[in-house]
Parts: sequence; structure tokens; C-alpha cells
Amino acid sequence: MSKRKPQKIDLTDELMASLAQAVGIVEGTMEPGRVHKAFESKDVDVQAARRRLGMSQPAFAAAFGVALPTLRKWEQKVRRPEGPARVLLRVIEREPDAVRRALSHEDSQ
Repeated sequence: MSKRKPQKIDLTDELMASLAQAVGIVEGTMEPGRVHKAFESKDVDVQAARRRLGMSQPAFAAAFGVALPTLRKWEQKVRRPEGPARVLLRVIEREPDAVRRALSHEDSQ
């Protein structure tokens, strides 16, 4: 059986083609090949979620791995949780025991 030689890739040509595509997309003469729509979770009332659980700020922060100053800023509406933090807060709001179970297994591995 003969082995195939790996094809050499001319990165310059690929980069130039990519640049031409990017310019075409920006100018509106080409459609993007793939469009990824970001998942957007609704805002979470962090303070209400924490209070529903009957937890102090330090206890909530420690239990769910959130920095206490960050938690305070979220509750004071100085900052807004984004991305994975917002998703985690939504799960904590709806299924806090599931999150606790998942996090408790981290220590045993």
C-alpha cells in the first residue's frame, strides 16, 4: 500500500481568498458561509433568586463559585451577568439542587 504524501497548503493563497471573502461580505456582494446566532438568555433577578434560596451573599457566592464583589455588582445593577454566567444563574434560579449536585461532584473527581 502506498502512503499519500500530505499536500502542502499555501497559507498565503488561503489567507488572500479569506480576505477577499471578508471584503465581499462587508460590501454586500457575498453572503457569509455560516451564521451562528448567539443564545440569549433572559435577564435574571440575581437578588431575588438568592433570597428565594434563603442565602446570604457570601453563602451564595461560595456555593456557586461567584466572586462576592461580582455578585454584589449584579444585585446593585452596576453590572449585568453575561453569557455562561447568565445561563448558570438561570439554572440556579430554576433548579438550584441540580447545580449543587453537579458542583458537589467536582470535589470527588
